[in-house]
Amino acid sequence: MNSMIRSFYIAGGLALAACLPTALQAQTTHAKDTTMNRTVIVEQEYNPLIMDASKVNVLPKVAEPTVSKKQVEYATTFFPATSVPAGLINPYTGKEVQPSVTPGYVRAGYGNRGNLDVLANYLFRFSKKDQLNVRFQMDGMDGRLELPFLADEKWSAFYYRTRANVDYTHQFNKVDFNLAGNFGLSNFNFQPGNFNPKQKFTSGDVHAGVSFNDETAPLRFNIETNLLMYERQHNAGEEGLTDTGIKETIIRTRGDVTGAIDDQQMVTIALEMNNLLYNGFTKNKDNGEKYFDNYTTLLLNPYYELSNDNWRLHVGANVDLSFGFDKTFRISPDVTAQYVFADSYVLYAKATGGKLLNDFRRLESYCPYSELAQVPAAGGYVQRPLDTYESFNGALGFKASPYTGIWFNLFGGYQILKNDLSYGIAEAEEVSEANPSFGLRFAQDHTENLYVGGEVSFDYKDLFGLSASYTYRKWDSKDNETLLAVKPSGELSVSLRVHPITPLQIEVGYDYIERETVNDYLKMKAVNDLHAKASYRIFKGISAYVQAHNLLNKKYQYFLAYPAQGFNVLGGLSFRF
Repeated sequence: MNSMIRSFYIAGGLALAACLPTALQAQTTHAKDTTMNRTVIVEQEYNPLIMDASKVNVLPKVAEPTVSKKQVEYATTFFPATSVPAGLINPYTGKEVQPSVTPGYVRAGYGNRGNLDVLANYLFRFSKKDQLNVRFQMDGMDGRLELPFLADEKWSAFYYRTRANVDYTHQFNKVDFNLAGNFGLSNFNFQPGNFNPKQKFTSGDVHAGVSFNDETAPLRFNIETNLLMYERQHNAGEEGLTDTGIKETIIRTRGDVTGAIDDQQMVTIALEMNNLLYNGFTKNKDNGEKYFDNYTTLLLNPYYELSNDNWRLHVGANVDLSFGFDKTFRISPDVTAQYVFADSYVLYAKATGGKLLNDFRRLESYCPYSELAQVPAAGGYVQRPLDTYESFNGALGFKASPYTGIWFNLFGGYQILKNDLSYGIAEAEEVSEANPSFGLRFAQDHTENLYVGGEVSFDYKDLFGLSASYTYRKWDSKDNETLLAVKPSGELSVSLRVHPITPLQIEVGYDYIERETVNDYLKMKAVNDLHAKASYRIFKGISAYVQAHNLLNKKYQYFLAYPAQGFNVLGGLSFRF
């Protein structure tokens, strides 16, 4: 009997052992994961960081709306940026959860010298594939400032900027459609003694674009068209002239086609055409002499790209062909290379160039207080500056993240610019600190620029962050050395970010910009700005913020002869809904 029982147990054990692999396989086999076929849309409507509302003398560049691209583009920037990557991307092992977001954001603040900060943004989600973003922003100041080079003389200055944006996107299965519109208005005044006591810039543009970026398709393309309008209300270079406004209209068409050779290689041909049209005060009403001519620019950029575990290569050329005003034909390199070794160390090099369109938008961002250049033969009327051309910009660099949270970048290079945009005093040969004259005019010259620099950052979780960058530049001018007086010779930026408790965020920064020294010419005092800002979440969706600039109350200039504010503070509330 016992032997029979023993035989039964043995037979059962053998049967169990025979079934065990099948059972284990069944337990470890799951349903096919379809995550790779899902479409994940990451949205970030707002950034509740405190804006730099006090620096009204520093205007941001107006970026043209562009069609969103889904392909990965590797960063090849060789200059310090406002933020730098901190450490390597570690493998993600957590559970992905779509965060809840609030579609609305409003911020309003006010401070001394009439400093104003207003921002409103709302994202309408009509469906998973349709969304409309509406944004409004206004900032500026109104107060008395002490004029440089003139002892104890003050100027009642004001500068207000208004921006409004509408952006609609529809996502088809493999095609994105984007429609956007932008409006801008800048109101400000000049120093006493200028021909025009006040100035107003009005801008607007409409954008439509289509993007097909299916990575499985043999060809991908992007195409867009833009209508950009801009008006300078006053442009007189002589007293007694009225109705001197100039309107600039740009019809801009862009497109590119990309063909994949294999998983690591692709070839792209990009094309951009700008048709520039002018009306208003474009000619001498007495003799009919033209000061502005319509013209067309054609930019062609073919390039080849390689991306594998170690190499990132971009090899191409920039071909510039212009008709009418500023008739040119130029070719410049478009080459960048990165070599990645030891997972976190990168050697890189570049040789690039191309045209910088000196349209009215770029003129405003470069120096809003400068008038258009005078035509020497006409004795005091206006004309559009020639486009700047970067013949060559070569750089070498090394960047790495040796430890988690630590990142640094070292670089050096050489740049050649034809018709480099600058500005200076209208009658420079008669200007000195004893006899200043502050009528500014745009001017151009061929320049060269040798630069070296570095940047470093350290971040510890979400509690602490420190970053610093410095760039040294040595400029050389071919014909007019006085134009170098507004060029930076050294740029230092330090930022400390602290997040001690959940509702409180603090940031302290320091910016220092030294200018080139030109013999027997006005010397701009270096920008010396110690600033701080903080925000505190009072309730869910409600925060208070405060920011202060020029804590040392230094006297300096962002633009020649135009003072920056002394100590200034601004505070307000922000709401999410």
